[in-house]
Amino acid sequence: MENGTDRSAASVRAAEIGVAAVILLFGLVVVFDSYRLGAKWGDDGPQPGYFPLYVGLLIAASSIVILVRALQSSALAGESFVSREELKKILTVLVPTVVYVSLIVYLGFYLTSTLYIAYFMWQLGKYSWIKTVPVSVGVSVAFFLIFEVWFQVPLPKGPLEAALGLN
Repeated sequence: MENGTDRSAASVRAAEIGVAAVILLFGLVVVFDSYRLGAKWGDDGPQPGYFPLYVGLLIAASSIVILVRALQSSALAGESFVSREELKKILTVLVPTVVYVSLIVYLGFYLTSTLYIAYFMWQLGKYSWIKTVPVSVGVSVAFFLIFEVWFQVPLPKGPLEAALGLN
């Protein structure tokens, strides 16, 4: 039934436990921050964290229900959520995207976007550098013109823009 490339990388149970844990953490952060802001009913009405506190509690309670359900279900443990081959495809997009977002702070939006587009065209699209370079640079130039010049919305800039005097 399963060969070496179709083996499961994660069960539905593992996925549900992981997602429930992340949502629980999010709910607890909302609760904590709402309490920090003030989650009581004051003399002049609700404090800033009053309503978000209850939303956070609802999120946390819901995730606990999902977590308990996933821990108790043995049927979910045998059901494949994602195969190793599918996970590999997901990671070929996810990892470069995380790197892209992380580098925007250091290299700026335009240079990072140029590199991101070039990577995908070259690595996944198998385009030659003759097509990759003009398209990736052209898209970033178009972004610059649209955002910076026409709409006057500044996006994060890096050392390249500073060297070109575009800051």
